[in-house]
This record gives sequence, structure tokens and C-alpha cells, in this order.
Amino acid sequence: MASSSIPSNTPHPMPPASADLATTWAFLEEGVDHIMTKLQTGVSYSKYMSLYTVAYNYCTSSRMHGAPDSAWEDALSDNDDDSADHTKAAGANLMGSDLYNNLIRYFVTHLKSLKEQSDALQDEALLRYYASEWDRYTTGANYINRLFTYLNRHWVKRERDEGRKGVYPVYTLALVQWKSNFFLHVQSRHGKLAGAILRLIERQRNGETIDQGLVKKVVDSFVSLGLDETDINKASLDVYKEHLETPFLEATEKYYQQESEAFLAESSVSDYLKKAEERLREEEDRVDRYLNTETRKQLVSKCEHVLIRQHSELMWENFQNLLDFDKDEDLQRMYALLSRIPEGLEPLRKKFEEHVKKAGLTAVSKLVGEGSEGADGLDPKAYVDALLEVHRKNSETVTRSFRGEAGFVASLDKACREFVNRNAATGTSTTKSPELLAKHADMLLRKNNKMAEEEDLEGALNRVMILFKYIEDKDVFQTFYTTKLSKRLIHGVSASDESEASMISKLKEACGFEYTNKLQRMFTDMSLSKDLTDQFKERMQQNHDDMDVNFSIMVLGTNFWPLNAPNNDFIVPPEILPTYDRFSKYYQTKHSGRKLTWLWNYSKNELRTNYLNQKYILMTSSYQMAVLLQYNNHDTLSLEELVTATAISKDILVQVLSLLVKAKILVNEETDQYDLNPNFKSKKIRVNLNQPIKAEVKAESSEVLKTVDEDRKYVIQATIVRIMKARKTMKNQPLIQEVISQISQRFAPKIPDIKKAIDTLLEKEYIERVEGTRDTFAYVA
Repeated sequence: MASSSIPSNTPHPMPPASADLATTWAFLEEGVDHIMTKLQTGVSYSKYMSLYTVAYNYCTSSRMHGAPDSAWEDALSDNDDDSADHTKAAGANLMGSDLYNNLIRYFVTHLKSLKEQSDALQDEALLRYYASEWDRYTTGANYINRLFTYLNRHWVKRERDEGRKGVYPVYTLALVQWKSNFFLHVQSRHGKLAGAILRLIERQRNGETIDQGLVKKVVDSFVSLGLDETDINKASLDVYKEHLETPFLEATEKYYQQESEAFLAESSVSDYLKKAEERLREEEDRVDRYLNTETRKQLVSKCEHVLIRQHSELMWENFQNLLDFDKDEDLQRMYALLSRIPEGLEPLRKKFEEHVKKAGLTAVSKLVGEGSEGADGLDPKAYVDALLEVHRKNSETVTRSFRGEAGFVASLDKACREFVNRNAATGTSTTKSPELLAKHADMLLRKNNKMAEEEDLEGALNRVMILFKYIEDKDVFQTFYTTKLSKRLIHGVSASDESEASMISKLKEACGFEYTNKLQRMFTDMSLSKDLTDQFKERMQQNHDDMDVNFSIMVLGTNFWPLNAPNNDFIVPPEILPTYDRFSKYYQTKHSGRKLTWLWNYSKNELRTNYLNQKYILMTSSYQMAVLLQYNNHDTLSLEELVTATAISKDILVQVLSLLVKAKILVNEETDQYDLNPNFKSKKIRVNLNQPIKAEVKAESSEVLKTVDEDRKYVIQATIVRIMKARKTMKNQPLIQEVISQISQRFAPKIPDIKKAIDTLLEKEYIERVEGTRDTFAYVA
């Protein structure tokens, strides 16, 4: 306990209001010392009120007590200009300075004894002594501050108002004296106080348990000792920052530099990630427990620099290893750590993009290698599943390990776009992927589709849309999809109208109304055709009762359906000729001016056998029907006779006949001679002979690609005209760039094609060259 500076222990009686300074101060000093050193023994209310009254009486006394006190002269000597005014001022001013200077002398003497006792102490013992004395001192100073309320309110306030910044309210004065007479003394000896705190913190970092409350108490004193001279009511962290924060941050940097290097020398990167995460958490926790919150930002920044930035190269190098072995938790940690430093994630994003791209290319190469026919015989489902699996796995990694961060999502998209459009199956072709995806969608949307039965069809269509997003040539997909849809509708093999509508709405959402306009019109035509068939049948029943042919028609708009009329002639068999003629006339009366082109190559028929014991129903194409009906009048026919009778071209007819021979309906024992087989047998009553012929399958792909090329020419030309109409004049290069940017959502246009389109438009006089320039065009209104 601090010793008092009072020589005698006998209590002084309460002086009268007119008592001089010596008598007054002797009484007050005894009370002040009791509060500062023996407060735990208590102070009676009457004693406290006596002290307050004496201080008040002395301050309000207007008499001059003897000669001016020397300290008062010192106080005045700082302000020579004001001294004349001061002597005229009320006596309260003079009395205030006497008390104020005596308080300063008391604090200095009191702190001197603390200083002497602290000199022999070290580390935790020093901190305990400092903390207990700080508690006692600040508690006492609080009471003293209230005793001298009048002094603070009048004399101190006036002094400060007149610009004397070195005068403080009593509590602040006590802190200023503590700082200059005790704190700085202890600190001046090799930062003894801060050093003791730092050693305790280091022990805690090394796993020991320390008294955190003690550290907090001492640290808080550093904060309390800060003083903003311009506004003493404002907190200032100057003392805390200079004496504790700066050395603390330096010590932290040094500690973690040594620890991280030593740890990495004997441990794996995965273990280091855990350690760094743990350490960062501990340091943030440390701020909450006993440091000032202002330190958080700098401390975290310092730790991030030492623990993460200085070892980021090593983390980047190890990232691939974590990806290869699906180390989810480690990836999460690495992401969380590197996201804390600027540019920490960029190398990871690039590596991740390469990783996904490589995984996609490998999956397709493996698939192509397994197939006997290579890329040409690739199963669309297997291809789509392989691509989706790579996307699914890496998409989960982005969500789980990288918290769905936009940069990693972009890397995933970029990589997927790359391997979906260019891989071992596509080779140099940009149309292979959209073709296979459209074929897969076609298989999903067909009746009797096992995939739709095994799983949710809607989910399967959503997965198709995942890959569709990455397809560059969306127009190729659109054309293949339209062709496949037309076949599904014509042959009535759609799984359901709901699924078809759902897929169209997904495509519409992805690419806009224009993209799906044709698809929707196809459904409209189907609906109108059904009504038309019903109306025709009704009319025929009224006018003709000899309609023994069951007939339904589809009238399809040329602009919306990707169907080509047959190149060869076709002689309509007499069995169906009356129905053919009647419908043609009926349609002309209903819609005069419209021309019907009969698509025999897409039509289908059912024939009933009458020449066998067992009656069969043969499901045929129109060409097969035309051939088989010839056998109503003949048992055997040559190829030439059949060509003459049907007008089907020889190359197609040969393929039609080979299917009928393969099905054992016809027998081909002599070259180019075909007989009806009287011994035909089948396990099924309904026999499907309507299989696509090779020429049609091959023609479909080449027709689609031809259509795509034609459409592209017009799309590019239309885009150029639209741009030029808006801009009026434009240079060649910016025009090409603008065309690419507008069309790239639909397909990737080639620059030579754009240049060709510009030349075409110059010829057609939609645009012209600006006179005197080589590469500037103007729109011709």
C-alpha cells in the first residue's frame, strides 16, 4: 500500500470558513490521503461532507489570504499578458489555484512511493502490483474529483476557457500525474510494462493459461491514459498505440513468421491450413478478450500477411492436389484463407478452370475410346451424361468449397463452354455437340422412353438446359430440335404435350420468343389439323357412304416445319386415290389460293393381310404401301415393273424393297425379282415395317447443317442492316465487332462470313462505301 506523505496521524479539526490555506489544506490533505490510500476502511458521510464543505468554503472565500502562493505565481507566469486582468478577478480564482497546485504536489508525492516499490518487480508480479494500484488510484481519484466539484466547475473551467490547456478537471489531472510520474517511469525501463504484457500473451499463444482479466485491466489503463488536448472528454488512443499496440504488432509478426516456417518445415499444407485458420480465430478472439477493438483491423491484416500472403505460393501449388483427391474440407479452408488477401483467389480460379476443362475432355476421350465406331457412333445419352457428370461434380465443389463465389462460377462456366463445344467427339466441328444434345432431348421426349420412366422427366430436361447454356451454336441445336420435334409430332410419338410445352418454355426463357416461335406454331398446326380431319370426315359421311379408308390429315405450314417434299414422282395407288382427290377438292373450297404439297416421304399407312391364314396388320410407309398394294394383282414383280408402277426413284426403291425382304414379307431369290412370301409368319399381329432408310438418316444431318448455313447468312445480313440503320455510318472493324457481339448468343459467326455478308449488302445497295474512305460504310435509306 502506498505510504502517506502526512507527518502526523492526529486528525485535524474542521477549519472555519475563514481559515487560511495552510490550515485548510492540512485538513483536506488528510482526507484526500485517506480516500487515496485507505478507502477500503470507509469514509463516513459526515467526514465526506466536511471535506466537500471546506473545499467549497475555501474556493468561494473572496478574501486574500496573505501573500500570493509561489505556485500561483508560477501559474500566472505562463500568461504575462493576462496577469493584470487576473489580479482584478474574483478571489475564487486565486483560491482555486492554491488548491489545484497542492493537489498536484500531493499526487506527485503519492506516486513517488509507488514508483519506488515497482522498481524491484518484474513480469506478472509487476502487472499485479500495477493493476491493483491503478484500481485503488482511479477509484480514489473519482471521489476526490467529486470533492472538488466546485473547483472543476468554476476555476478549472475558467482557466481552460481562457486558453490554459495545461489545467485539467481533478480526475483528468490525476491521470495526467499517473502517466508522467508513474506509468512513463515504469515504461521507460525497456518498455517494462508492455514487455510484461507481451510475454504473457506469448505464453498464452504457446498454450499456457494466463490471467486474461489482469491483462485486460492493464491494457484498459493504457487506453484511459490517452488524452486529447483539444477535447479532454474525447477518448484518445495515443498512449495505447505508442506503448502497446505497435510493439504488440511487431511481436505478433515475428512470432508467426517463426512459427509458420517451422510448422511448414515438418507438416503438410493441409495441416498448415488448419493451423492458420485456428491462429486467425485466436487473434480475433484476443481482441475481444483484452485488447482495444481499434487493434482488430491492423492485427488481422498483420496475421493475414504473415500466415497467408507469405505462404500463398505454396498454397496455390498445393491446390491442384486437393482438387484431384476431392479434399473438400481443405479446399474450403484454402478458399476461406486466400479470400482474405487481395488477388489470393485469382490463381485458384485459373487452376480450377483448367482442372474442369481437363476433366471434361478426359471424360469425352474415354467415351470415344470405348465405342467401337469412335465419335460417329457415339450414343447421345452417354455423351450428355458424361458432360453432365463433370459439370455436376465441379458445380458441387463451387457451391460447397468456394461458397458459390462468382469468380469460381465464371471459371466453371468458361471451362464447360470450352469442353462442351470442343472435345474428342466434336473434333473441329462446332455442330456435333448441339446435334447430340438435340438427339438426346428427342429420346427423352419420345413415348416408351426408359429414361423418362426411370426418373423424373422434368429433371432430365432441366439437365439438358444446363448443357444448352454452354452450347455456342444454339441455332444448330434449334434446327436439329425442330426437325426431331416435327418427326415426333408427325408420328405421334411424343411422351406428353406437357413435357413438350415445358421444354419449349425452357428454350424460350433461355433464348427469347423468336427462338421458339416456329416450335409453338408447329403445335398450332397439329391442333388445326385434328379439327380439319374431323370436319372432313363429317362432310364425307354426309356426301359419300363408301369411305372404307380410315384417314387423318396433317396440314403443316411450309415456313414452320423443316420438311422437304420428295424429289421423285409418286403414283398414288388407286386404293387411296378417291380419298386423296376428295380431300384436295375439299381443302381448295375451304382455302382457295393455298397450294398443298403432299409429303409422301413422311406419310404412313396400315395394311391388312388377306392372303394368309393369320390376319396381320402391317404398319408401313407410303412407299412400302405403294409397293405392297401392287401384289394385290401380281405374285411376282421385277424392280423395273415396280419403278414403273410407283414412280419411286430406283435408289430409294431398292432400299424400300430391302427392308421388306429383311422383314420376310417379300422374297428376293432372283436378281431384281421380288415375290410375295405366302409363308410369312410373325409373333406379333401388328408388324412395324416403317423403319427409317439409311439415305433418310444421312440426309437429315446434312439437310439440317445446310439449313443452318443458309439461315446464318440471312441472320448476319439482317444484323448488319439493323446496326447500320441505327448508326447510319460505321467503320469496317467496329461493324464486325458489333455483329459478333449481337449474334454470339445464338452462334459464333466467322469473320469471313461477315465480310461476305457486307459484300452482298453492298451489291444489293442496302449499304454503300463512304466516298474517299476505304473502310467506312453508310446506310442507304
